Amino acid sequence: MSLRGVGLGEVPEETARLARAVFPKGCLAMRLRDDLQVVIADADFAGLYAVRGRPAVSPARLAVVSVLQFTEGLTDRQAAHAVRSRLDWKYALGLELADTGFDFSVLSEFRARLAASDTGQRVFDALLDAAQRAGLLKSGGRQRTDSTHVLAVTRDLSRLEFVVETLRTALNAVADTCGQWLAEVARPEWFDRYSARPEETRFPSRWAARAAHGDQVGEDGFALWEAVSGPHAPPGLRGLPALEVMRQVWVQQFQVVDGQVRWREMKNVPPGLLRLRTPHETDARTGAKNDTAWSGYKAHLTETCEPGTPHLVTNVVTTPAPVPDLSVTERIHTLLADRGLLPDVHLADAGYVDAEQVHLAWRDHRVELVGPLARDTNRQTTQSAGFDNSRFTVDWDNRHVACPNGRTSTTWRETTSHRGTPVVRAKFAARDCTACPARQDCTSSPNGRYITLRPRAEHEILQRLRPQQDTPQWRKRYNVRAGVEGTIAQAVNALDMRRSRYRGLAKTHLQNLFTGAAINLIRIDAWLTGQPLAPTRITSFAALRPAG
Repeated sequence: MSLRGVGLGEVPEETARLARAVFPKGCLAMRLRDDLQVVIADADFAGLYAVRGRPAVSPARLAVVSVLQFTEGLTDRQAAHAVRSRLDWKYALGLELADTGFDFSVLSEFRARLAASDTGQRVFDALLDAAQRAGLLKSGGRQRTDSTHVLAVTRDLSRLEFVVETLRTALNAVADTCGQWLAEVARPEWFDRYSARPEETRFPSRWAARAAHGDQVGEDGFALWEAVSGPHAPPGLRGLPALEVMRQVWVQQFQVVDGQVRWREMKNVPPGLLRLRTPHETDARTGAKNDTAWSGYKAHLTETCEPGTPHLVTNVVTTPAPVPDLSVTERIHTLLADRGLLPDVHLADAGYVDAEQVHLAWRDHRVELVGPLARDTNRQTTQSAGFDNSRFTVDWDNRHVACPNGRTSTTWRETTSHRGTPVVRAKFAARDCTACPARQDCTSSPNGRYITLRPRAEHEILQRLRPQQDTPQWRKRYNVRAGVEGTIAQAVNALDMRRSRYRGLAKTHLQNLFTGAAINLIRIDAWLTGQPLAPTRITSFAALRPAG
């Protein structure tokens, strides 16, 4: 397909006349075209299509359809039907009244092209550009960030179900490719074990029997891999994706001990960020946050929160579920800088904030990152007794630390913590600590007091910001961050962000971008039509709480 002869075009006269007669006050889809003047051109997607071939459906139209589709929570079939039948959509797309639209499968193909080339960001940015031109969005001010979990489209599997389904999928893939060869090499008992789906199979209830069954599955998988790797196997069989997934799963889940295939103990399996959880979606991972555990992804939304303007989503990041929020902070700032939308103050919860990120945000982007820093966990701080690290004076130039009683450290060593972050470890001589009258308030070590410090810039940030977190002024300033929970609620409850519609990280991120664009469209439309923000919902019982 090519882009010859396609384009968004002007709104046909008859379509415009009838739309304005039916919607004299306009509607969301019409205001998308008239008031926002969203500029999405076919040229933005030229790299997705061939130079020659039959004309494609306008990608600019498909982009607008995708945003409207997510605004109303429609399926592909419903969205394609709306293009054929709805007057307001025809107006937004610049179509003739008699235009029959396109087949719903075109939307799936369009998303596949966007995901493969990572160009879905252009659709999201088009609405931001329109908001900037309308004076509704600008850089600076305050923005806030939070994340929510996104469930994978595939079903959760137990460990035994997982390996059985992985081997069953591999056998089906080989059967589709070389069925006659597989019939000759397959063990007769395999047909009983792997013909049915795991949820249709009755596994042993006793743990020992289930473990033995898992060992048998592992042995069968190794036998299949040995067969497809043998000299008599059809060429190219090992390259099947399902077999490669099985190979990775078997490396992660099984080991050979004294010639016998055995389950790996859970302490010996890879961490959650690397460990596969289903053969049908290899990007999905298992994550946990507080008391919530899920398999899939995590969506990070950043929005503006300045009074007097609509609160618009400025950035969307999608990661596998186990990726910690802290590793995304710098990426968010970089993406906002690329769009010229960096805030002056960035409000985030504790997961996104530590001294290093506060330092990097200010050093690289002149952004003040505001959020609760982790408390000091040494004994003196937690017990509110004795001399904690804040009572010691650090001389960074001369590389030593002075204690409250005037003693000076004898060693200064730059090293790394157990997490791999740079730290400084200073030690006081045992003779100084033993004779010190304040020893009981300082340390119980017979070898003298140890002090662990972050690098200078981070140490100074901790010393300056930790005391501020306990003040009413800081809490009042930080309370603004809580408003992002409303955006998360809108994305989850109104636009169904909690569950991915598609398989894979790339397409899930594309869904989140379309969801962010839909939120922006809804909020801009509400702003232009003077709809006030909805109040926070409160239950009837909670409303009875006595004042004060």
